[in-house]
Amino acid sequence: MSAIDWLNGQGGGNAPLVLRPDPLFQGPRPAAPRDEPPVASSGTRPEVDVSPLGGPVPDAVGLLPTSVTGLPRGLWQNSEAETIAPLLTEVEPAVPALWALLYTLLLAEADAPRGSGEDATLLLARLDRLRAEGAVDPALALLERAGGDSSPALFERWFDLSLLSGNGTEPCEALKAQPDLSDDLPTRIYCDARLGDWDHAVTVLGTARALGRINGRDVELLTRYLEPSLVDGADPVPPPAQPTPLQFRLFEMVGEALPTQPLPPAFAAADLSGNSGWRAQLLAAERLARHGALEPNRLLGYYSDRRAAASGGVWDRVAAVQKFDSALDGGRADLVGPALLEVWPQMRSAGLLVPLAELFGTRLAEIELDDRAQALAQKAALLSTDYETAARALDAPSGRLATTAAIARGDVPDPMPDTAIEAAVARAWDDPSPPPALARLLQQGKLGEAILRAMALFSFGAAGNHANLTEALATLRAVGLEDTARRAAIQLLILDDEGALR
Repeated sequence: MSAIDWLNGQGGGNAPLVLRPDPLFQGPRPAAPRDEPPVASSGTRPEVDVSPLGGPVPDAVGLLPTSVTGLPRGLWQNSEAETIAPLLTEVEPAVPALWALLYTLLLAEADAPRGSGEDATLLLARLDRLRAEGAVDPALALLERAGGDSSPALFERWFDLSLLSGNGTEPCEALKAQPDLSDDLPTRIYCDARLGDWDHAVTVLGTARALGRINGRDVELLTRYLEPSLVDGADPVPPPAQPTPLQFRLFEMVGEALPTQPLPPAFAAADLSGNSGWRAQLLAAERLARHGALEPNRLLGYYSDRRAAASGGVWDRVAAVQKFDSALDGGRADLVGPALLEVWPQMRSAGLLVPLAELFGTRLAEIELDDRAQALAQKAALLSTDYETAARALDAPSGRLATTAAIARGDVPDPMPDTAIEAAVARAWDDPSPPPALARLLQQGKLGEAILRAMALFSFGAAGNHANLTEALATLRAVGLEDTARRAAIQLLILDDEGALR
C-alpha cells in the first residue's frame, strides 16, 4: 500500500516508491525545559530569516503530510539548509528499512530550514537525490508542487527528469513562454524542434556551430535529429561515459539507443516505459528495487510477465520466482520447500532478499516446512512487515535467530549475545540513549538532522564499527522511530548472516 494514491499507478516511465509510515512512531522525546530570563543577552541584531510573500518557500514543498509520515513539520526548521543539503546527498543507508526512511524524509512536507530562500537549496538537494536513486516520478511530482518553471535551477531539473520519464513537451512549452529559464543552446534547439519550429531549430544550430558555442557531440546528435538525410550512412556517434538526459534521448531518437545498465539508476526509468525489451525491463526493475525505488509488487509483476525463454542470470531468477509463487498458490509444502531453496540464493545474489520476504514472508509463515527450508522461511517471515507476529510464533529459537526474534518483539535478548554485531544491536534495546552529539541536536530541535546523522552512523556500524550501531539504533528509538529501528536491526542481522549486505 503506497503512501499516496498516484504512487500505485501503472503508467509513467518510473516505478512508484514504497513509502510506509512508521506505525510505532511516537514523536521525539521532549527536551528539558530551559530556565532562561526573558531578557536579551546582547545588543546585537539577531539573524532574521526572510521569505517572499504570496507563496510557500520552495524548500517546504513535499508530497507526504505529517499524518502519513508521523514526523513533525518542524523536522528541518532549526537546522541550516547548507547543513542538511549535503547530508541528504551523501548518506548511504545500509539496509532497506533506512532507504525507506530516507525516501520519507525526501518527500515529507516540512517547514523550511534556516537560510532557505528562492534558491531552494534543500529542494534541489532532495530532487538530485531522488534522481540519483532512480525515483523519477516522485521527483517530478515535487517539481509540480514547487513549480518547475519558477527558476532556472528548478527548470533544469524539470527538463532532465521529464526527458528521463519520456515526456519533454511541458518543459519546452514553459521555456517558449519564459526564454530566460535556460540559456543552454542544445536545450533550446531541442525544444524548438519538439514544439514543431524546425526551421528556427536548424537556424540556431547552424549559428551555434559556426560560432563554436556548442560541443561537437551535441552538434552531431542534433544534426542527425533535425536533418537525418544529411548524415545517411555516417558512422555512429561515440557515446559519452556519462550522457546527459538530452543526449540519452537524442541517441535514442537517431536510432543509436544507449544501454542503461552502465548508466546511473535514473536512466533505468527509461527501460520501464514499455519501449524496451523484457530483459531490459527486468534488469531495470531489479536495480530500482534494491534501494526501494520500486515496490515489491511491481517487481513481481515484471517477473511474472511471461515465461523465461532463456537461462542464466536474470532468467534463472524469473524461473525461480515463478516456480516459488506457483508452489505457494498451491499450498503444498512438498513443493514450497524445494522452490524456496531454489529462489532464496537467486534473490540473495541479486540483493533482493527483503523484497522477496515482503512479497512472500507472511504466507511462508503459515506453511510447515522441513530443515533448511523451514529456517529460510523463518528468516523471510522476520524480514516481512509482520516481523513481530513471526517472532512470537517461533518455538525456542537459538543463536542469532534468538537475538533477531527478541529485537523483533522489542525485547532485550536474554542472555545477551556474544558476537560483536549482535551485542551492539542488543545494547540499543538495553540502554536506548542517543550519543551526546545527537542528543544535543535533539535538544536543539534539529530532529531531521539527528535522523540523517543516525543513518550515517548505522552505515559506519554495518561496515565494522559496531559501537556506531548501538548509537544509531538508540537514536532512532529515542525519536520514536521504533518500527524503523527494529526493521533495520532485523535486516542487518539476517542479511549479514546470509552474506547479503551491500
